[in-house]
Amino acid sequence: MKRTAAYLVRYALEQLKVSHTFGIPGVHNTEIYDELDKSELIEPVLVTHEGYGAFMADAVSRSSDSTGTLVIVPAAGATHAASGIGEASLDGIPMLVISGGVRSDSQFAYQLHDMDQHALMKPITKKTYKISRHDQVVSTIFQAHQVANEGEPGPVFIEIPVNLQLDKGEVGELPEYITPAPDLPAKQSEAITRAAKLLAEAKNPGIFLGWGAVDASDYSERIAEMLNAPVATTLQGLSAFNARHPLHTGMGFGPAAVPAAVNAFKNCDCLLAVGTRFAEIATGSFGVTVPDKLIHLDINPQVFSANYPAKVTLAGDAGLLLAALEQALAKQAICPKIIDIAGKIAQDKAAYIKQWLAHDSGDKVNPALFFQQLRASLDDDAYVIADDGNHTFLTAELMPCYRVKHFFSPTDFNCMGYATPAVIGTKLANPDSQVVGIIGDGAFLMSYTELFTAAARELGAIFTVFSDGELAQISQAQTTPYNKKTCSQLPNIKIKAMVEASGCQYLRIDNNSQVRWGLDQALALAKENIPVVLDVNIDYSKKTCFTRGIIKTNLKRMPLPTKARMISRALWRRV
Repeated sequence: MKRTAAYLVRYALEQLKVSHTFGIPGVHNTEIYDELDKSELIEPVLVTHEGYGAFMADAVSRSSDSTGTLVIVPAAGATHAASGIGEASLDGIPMLVISGGVRSDSQFAYQLHDMDQHALMKPITKKTYKISRHDQVVSTIFQAHQVANEGEPGPVFIEIPVNLQLDKGEVGELPEYITPAPDLPAKQSEAITRAAKLLAEAKNPGIFLGWGAVDASDYSERIAEMLNAPVATTLQGLSAFNARHPLHTGMGFGPAAVPAAVNAFKNCDCLLAVGTRFAEIATGSFGVTVPDKLIHLDINPQVFSANYPAKVTLAGDAGLLLAALEQALAKQAICPKIIDIAGKIAQDKAAYIKQWLAHDSGDKVNPALFFQQLRASLDDDAYVIADDGNHTFLTAELMPCYRVKHFFSPTDFNCMGYATPAVIGTKLANPDSQVVGIIGDGAFLMSYTELFTAAARELGAIFTVFSDGELAQISQAQTTPYNKKTCSQLPNIKIKAMVEASGCQYLRIDNNSQVRWGLDQALALAKENIPVVLDVNIDYSKKTCFTRGIIKTNLKRMPLPTKARMISRALWRRV
């Protein structure tokens, strides 16, 4: 039979149970959009910018079982989307990127949008494909989906020339998609036994979880309880361990961590790290001290010993390997712990919150008070998405997460402007759940145009904007070494006007006394499918542990002449 490539794209995506596609139609993909419009299973979503569409697709993958999918025009669509694709690549998030392509049968050079997209996409995707025949379309998309989701997940790029989309070509019987059986890791019984022995003999074992551990939280909890070991997470892995668990300490465990984590890991003599690369943010700018007895489990063996040497390495799926480790630990005599670790963690957490609540925010909103009341107002399974900035680490330190994959943030690629589109993608994928974004005013400026998308689709989500008129994380980092701020103070933006122009509802919280009212109003509107921007007059005067920690770590690491120059310059400017 004969089919167009556009039809075959729709067929393949339906087989893969893709729920939404994101992008903008153009001359090189309108046939695909026409086919998607006929689908009863797929909803094509028009975005204002392909980069924000990529953030939406990223959020769909993080918050659901569907693989986030882009349908973009070539060249400009690909370059615009590159930031979102890069974020997914470094954060290990699966994504299908389907791009139109210039005609492959043209006699003319210099076609519109003619560029080597594969050279652009190679560094930020797991694999790229260029389809040359109709009978390759379905099998290629199936294969790309598998590549995107297997091993360490990531984006995959597929280019389909426009002539194949328009013209019919011969194809055989169309196959149904069959989910491939997962590859079982090679037998690692000796390494599992060594790891179990090291953990059992340790006097002060600790556990460090990244995003790669989110689907293995039950095993992580049981192992932590067997060892009576404190558990810290990366920023991206915040949801990998229930914050209600008495052994949960918070994000990180070095100088940039909260007191509960710093104290619990102070004498750690054996660390089990799962699904983390020990990247810069996860380690507080590489400020952590990792014990010699490091057991590193990750699906990507390239991360082993990249930054910290591992005593034992376990390559493979976290769930399968932690299940085996749990069984091996059950056969070991575990070193008894005298210290009431859980009790000390609870004390440190309570003291930290008390310290924050005691901070005088004047006529602004105290972040700890805001997050306490936000957490109390939300369902346990609400999704919270933070953008990149000072608010990210306030959220990480002050907003507990109770469900797997219900908190996420741009991490290793660190894109500002992520959360507004990601809130939209999450709400589309989870229409019955509460979805809240925590967004700095600088990040909000980058992608607020997607509020038009939220309003058009009547998405009852809450976009919380922490307003202070600065790029707060950068301005705080500038103040310490430079004693001044450069290019980190925002223009006088009129958020209310921007929001009302988009068709969304605007609410303002000026001080602590208005927090409860503002949250109640926002949640009530969201329940009626009205998107709400909650403008919060936030107090950023108190620095997070993360900010203070990384400044000290980086200053300490500098060569003495550089350190002396920076300190003397700051002192001179202060005088």
